[in-house]
Amino acid sequence: MIRTATPADVPVIHALIRDLAEYEKALDEVRTTPEQLHEALFGDRPAAYAHLATDENGEPVGFALWFLNFSTWRGVHGIYLEDLYVRPEARGGGHGKALLRELARICVERGYERLEWSVLNWNEPSIAFYESLGARPQDEWTVYRLTDGALAELGAGGV
Repeated sequence: MIRTATPADVPVIHALIRDLAEYEKALDEVRTTPEQLHEALFGDRPAAYAHLATDENGEPVGFALWFLNFSTWRGVHGIYLEDLYVRPEARGGGHGKALLRELARICVERGYERLEWSVLNWNEPSIAFYESLGARPQDEWTVYRLTDGALAELGAGGV
């Protein structure tokens, strides 16, 4: 049901990313190209990793895309789950849980002490699912992000 992505999976991962963005009402924000994904996942210096969930026929129905982070307090790496998505018709079949179980297995095997991700506040079905697995919100933290013009301005020495 869960397998590590291969370079041949880049088109389906790209399609799943677009499906996720549509679900999150943000399709117009997706700029990622298949070429960028290929480089990030399978280039000389991979920056991210991906696993696919497949149905009984081996067809991809979901994915997890993740990368390593580091905890200065724990002194070890962790996994940051950038995206987890299962197509609506495959939900309830255990694919999401299997993807998270695989990432948790990797954490335990490698001595990583955290598996973290973000979820949109309005996404109540996902929040309930995550909490059913024992995940707890980190509501004392607020995520900040610099992008586009603000990032360019600060990077150029402005502000």
